[in-house]
Amino acid sequence: MKRNFLFSYYQTPRGKLLKDLEVEYLQRSITVSCQQTILQIGGLGWENDFIDSTLYKSFIILDSKQLGACPAKKIQAKSYLLPLQCNSVDMILLPHILEFDAFRFQSMREIERVLKPEGVVVILNFNPWSFWVRYQFLWDKKMSDSWRGHFLSQSRMLDWLKLLNFEVTVTSEFHLDSVRSTHDKSITKNCSLSSTAYGIRAIKRRYNLIPLTPVEATQPRLAMAHLITSAKEQHE
Repeated sequence: MKRNFLFSYYQTPRGKLLKDLEVEYLQRSITVSCQQTILQIGGLGWENDFIDSTLYKSFIILDSKQLGACPAKKIQAKSYLLPLQCNSVDMILLPHILEFDAFRFQSMREIERVLKPEGVVVILNFNPWSFWVRYQFLWDKKMSDSWRGHFLSQSRMLDWLKLLNFEVTVTSEFHLDSVRSTHDKSITKNCSLSSTAYGIRAIKRRYNLIPLTPVEATQPRLAMAHLITSAKEQHE
């Protein structure tokens, strides 16, 4: 995963603004209890800004290069081959990891596998239609050479999540021109041109089919009217 562009972008003035908005977004998104397991795929180095690793004892960072804040537990592995049991994680954070993953759809399948039913996934991606992201990518030759990633549109991410039986609850956009973030519960398919990045919060749904038992065909029982009448007469 070539994420040098990401770390270099965070050092720019606009990147620092984006980081502040994403920190605020992740703080609001982490709603599980301290006893539950949170997995972050892709280390950032500033995890302490949005989560207290001493409070969340089961906060784990999975990164192929063991990047991430020091107090957190770390696993060195690939995102498309998670060394975790099925249905074992309560929440998964994906901060700009899918854009740099050549096997990103396989990684999404692994995420669905290890996440518990009703578990939450939080995704952060760059907006592919952002002028400033494209400008930064094309203008800075050093950053351009270090990036082997692919932009992922919000509509594509929504389609992937729907295919994997995730229910999207909130979509968010990060606007740096006015230093603000917007949150839309009506679930928009595409980001606005002014947003630099977007966030998606979704819940894993597990639908169980209820088998229908076949109804046995029974012969209708007919009662003759004159037989019922004669039986009444004998009683009287």
